[in-house]
Amino acid sequence: MFRGFFVKTIGFVGYTIQYGCIAHCAFEYIGEFVSCSGPSMEPTITNHDVVFSERVSRNLCRIQKGDIVIAKSPFDPKMNICKRVIGLEGDKVCNSGPSDVFKTHTYVPRGHVWLEGDNLRNSTDSRSYGPVPYALIRGRVCLKLWPPQSFGVLAESPNDGRIL
Repeated sequence: MFRGFFVKTIGFVGYTIQYGCIAHCAFEYIGEFVSCSGPSMEPTITNHDVVFSERVSRNLCRIQKGDIVIAKSPFDPKMNICKRVIGLEGDKVCNSGPSDVFKTHTYVPRGHVWLEGDNLRNSTDSRSYGPVPYALIRGRVCLKLWPPQSFGVLAESPNDGRIL
């Protein structure tokens, strides 16, 4: 009796480890569900929206201007940020705020991207911390899952004029 219980327990633990490894690989290399908070991506993504972030594009270096990405914060590596890619390496980008009278520009260095929130007046982004290393990008947001009435592909940037 004890032996049968022991064998079943070992079998259960084995299956749990296998499924845990499969789940880890899926979330690490395919994609993950992300709950977004904060006002920086409004109106495209609002507080507590749930999105699906796929990782295949990032791993294949297929991130493009206009994509919304999940990245590690340059200020706090424990925190993720959700921003739109405005510029890729070599691009000239405007690093001034929307209300600045004098516009200044900078070039995105090699291996970096320029990220900005859609809500320019209420976003801490590359205008504050500069270009973000490509290695900090975790994935590209491809679907909004929650709330149900907003389910689907994400809208274009309300700031299309900033993507040169």
